[in-house]
Amino acid sequence: MAKSESWEWVKAVVVALLLAVVIRYFFFAPIVVDGQSMMPTLGHNDRMIVNKISYTIGEPDRFDIVVFHAPQNKDYIKRVIGLPGDTLYYENDVLYINGQAVEEPYLDEFKKEATRLPFTGDFNLEEDYGYDVIPDGHVFVLGDNRQHSKDSRHIGVIPYEEIVGKANIVFWPISDFGVVN
Repeated sequence: MAKSESWEWVKAVVVALLLAVVIRYFFFAPIVVDGQSMMPTLGHNDRMIVNKISYTIGEPDRFDIVVFHAPQNKDYIKRVIGLPGDTLYYENDVLYINGQAVEEPYLDEFKKEATRLPFTGDFNLEEDYGYDVIPDGHVFVLGDNRQHSKDSRHIGVIPYEEIVGKANIVFWPISDFGVVN
């Protein structure tokens, strides 16, 4: 009888571990924000859940916060600004996508506190990076802390296949628990 009960416990533990591995590998994973590049939206050492399945059934949307494989075998977390086919540029601290000024309300708090302006330096996708439009299957990403972020301005456009998933749930610290936009 004891042998049978022990065997049931072993099977339960193995199934639980297998489920945990499958869920973590294919569906969701934790990530720790490293650095200040997404402030004020995300802080250094915030812990988040990355939804890995969101982009296997869909594509990134403008302003999604994504995790992607970057150079130097690191994963970065940034905000999607430009989508395939978009033209974009920054002029006088205003983002223009396809010739239209676009509001970025998630930057308002940080812009007020910025000691150096413009908060986002001028750049032009075509003049500075050689793309007349963002190529198919790629996105242009920026950190919310534009003056202290290594992003598409430095590493180029990001191919879809390098995107790990969407990150919009902070689970630690508890005081910041919730969905981030």
